[in-house]
Amino acid sequence: MKEPAVSADPTQTLAFDTSCHLFDGCGFPAPGLHSFLFKPLFGDADSNLYFNKTMLLALLGSIIIVGFFWAAFARPKVVPGKLQMIAETGYDFVRRGVVYETIGKKEGEKYVPFVVSLFFFIWMMNLWSIIPVAQFPVTAIISYPAALAGIVYITWVVLTFKRQGFVGFFKNVTGYDKTLGPVLPLSMTIEFFSNLIVRPFTHAVRLFANMFAGHTLLLLFTIASWYMLNGIGIAYSGVSFVMVLVMTAFELFIQAVQAYVFVLLTCSYIQGALAEHH
Repeated sequence: MKEPAVSADPTQTLAFDTSCHLFDGCGFPAPGLHSFLFKPLFGDADSNLYFNKTMLLALLGSIIIVGFFWAAFARPKVVPGKLQMIAETGYDFVRRGVVYETIGKKEGEKYVPFVVSLFFFIWMMNLWSIIPVAQFPVTAIISYPAALAGIVYITWVVLTFKRQGFVGFFKNVTGYDKTLGPVLPLSMTIEFFSNLIVRPFTHAVRLFANMFAGHTLLLLFTIASWYMLNGIGIAYSGVSFVMVLVMTAFELFIQAVQAYVFVLLTCSYIQGALAEHH
């Protein structure tokens, strides 16, 4: 009997014995946490000073987004070309469909660059999951959504203090409403923890969890397609491969939706910071 076909090295993504198939007497090499760990491209992992694949993808994604918009708007034309038209369509979608609809045109205009940058960065980080060779969503590593949620959180806190002052900030985060009477202390306590602690956590985890789960399913069906490619298992392998295609199409949809939801919540938080508390 063969040993389970999983590498002993936990830093190898998709580490499994490619010679292992169904009916060969080896176990199914199911994806796990080892599928989300990468060896440093350079540096020392023990000292936490290193550069790995996810960092490279994040850097490349940033360069691609900046390069795309730079190329599209470096020499804008009254009658836009294809690249400028695509960039303008994406920019207007976020500006009008997210920022204006949530914050309003007058207040929201100054936040359009910030929200547009967030949307396309997150979308690009998600898209790496289905791009050959890369094949990994950067946002499936919790530190990236957490950093983005942290930026939004700090922006919300600063805007609230700037617009409403200390008293207004206190009322905003606690949902102060004197008409609640005896339940006001309980309501304020719940709102305080919800806004200052739970909000940034759920903002990050929502994006992370969806990308983590989606990538795991893609890995599951991809590995299964290869594992069952043996004897009568070829028929099962074909079904599994169809599921790979279906899940890839579904992931394309989810990747865009998660980027949209993240910036929609961002705009909602900014709108709450700017709104007068009554």
